Amino acid sequence: MTSMAETVEIKEKPVKIKGSMKYVAILAFSAGLAGLLYGYDTVSISGAITYLTAVWNLSASMQGLIISSIMIGGVVGVGVSGFISDRIGRRPVLMIGAICFFVAALWSAVVNDPTSLVWARIIGGLGIGLTSSLSITYITECAPAKYRGTLSSMYQLLTILGIFLTNLINFWIAGIGGIHSSFADSAWRWMLGIGAIPALVLFIALIVMPESPRFLLQKGNRVKGYAILERIGGTDSANQELIEIDASIKENAKGSLKDLFRKPLAHALIIGIFLALFNQWVGQNAISYYGPTIFADIFPGGNTAFLCSTVIGLVELVFTFVGMYFIDRIGRKPLMLSGALGMAVFYLLMGLSMMFNWPGISTLIFACLVIAFFAYSMGPVTWVMISELFPTYMRGRASGICTVFLWGANFLVAEFTPIMFHSMGGGTFIFWAVMDFIAFLGVKFLVPETKGRSLEEIQSFWEK
Repeated sequence: MTSMAETVEIKEKPVKIKGSMKYVAILAFSAGLAGLLYGYDTVSISGAITYLTAVWNLSASMQGLIISSIMIGGVVGVGVSGFISDRIGRRPVLMIGAICFFVAALWSAVVNDPTSLVWARIIGGLGIGLTSSLSITYITECAPAKYRGTLSSMYQLLTILGIFLTNLINFWIAGIGGIHSSFADSAWRWMLGIGAIPALVLFIALIVMPESPRFLLQKGNRVKGYAILERIGGTDSANQELIEIDASIKENAKGSLKDLFRKPLAHALIIGIFLALFNQWVGQNAISYYGPTIFADIFPGGNTAFLCSTVIGLVELVFTFVGMYFIDRIGRKPLMLSGALGMAVFYLLMGLSMMFNWPGISTLIFACLVIAFFAYSMGPVTWVMISELFPTYMRGRASGICTVFLWGANFLVAEFTPIMFHSMGGGTFIFWAVMDFIAFLGVKFLVPETKGRSLEEIQSFWEK
């Protein structure tokens, strides 16, 4: 184990440095911009699909394929991101993802047939897949334990901000011209093409960001790794973290991917996959992806459907801040339990309101409450915990594997939701209420609390 004397020698000067929360917040925000891409691209299509259906006369199955095609690229992206990042670093892979998304956004804006759009969205999904889990991994490896939940929630916050801005942009574009006007073919191109802007911003931010300190230390770059830890938490904190990280690296020096599938890490993998699946199978994206379609039937005429989606996006943004405030105060598990149960109740009411033709405003209110409960719980907490569960030498690969399941679940929601609406109507939401209750039970009996633990302490938790 590294001694304190050896630790201080790295610095080669006696002056103690204080940590900078401003610095780590900038790092978290910059990496979290990947969430803005995720939020923008997964929801921009919800507005564009209305115009695309009018212009190209799309069937329900083709609508589902266009929307879900991004998840195909996403599954591939997250499937390889962890393996690549554990070899070359977090930052280079994030940069490749930003480039993929930039190209895909511009390509989506100029295609002239559904097949080309599907391919463009697959490339965009590849970019988002490369960045989605790694963004959280990067933040997790930089953030002090005391604030890790809040800072790691930056990804989810920016995801929700992307969703809100997308709904706002869709509402604004819809207000310029009608659905069935000559403007329709231009409207969806703008909705999809604007996504190139956040991709460019992310790439520029990554140019000036450092590599993850834990990755640098794992690869033997002790001077740079220690310097970043010191700038983040100060000299005393950096010394202590270096001792813990060195011990963890030595303990796992001969580790391999097989470790994930045997005790003790198999337990962590099961929990990570459960959280990944139910991040999507609580059903919030049935509203996010198909909100304009749902509310167009309830409030026909004009662009009221886009206004409803914008209101829901605003609710989600506000309650994401609630989650960020409480995640390091009351813990991960209480947030997920209350959120899953709340979603179950209001999805049940939402389904009943549609089945029995209650006033349309009640459906909107219940939808807002479903999203509110998701936004402070299963949304941000899932992403935070997936990156907390695993040791440094395995974190990139393990997070990538879990996120493959997340994207696969996302694909199923996007692909089959329109088919479920067509055959089940309001019963679709009662189905999601049942899934939310299953999520509640899983969190209660399967998921541990990680609030306040260092990443190395969480690793030792599985060995008890």
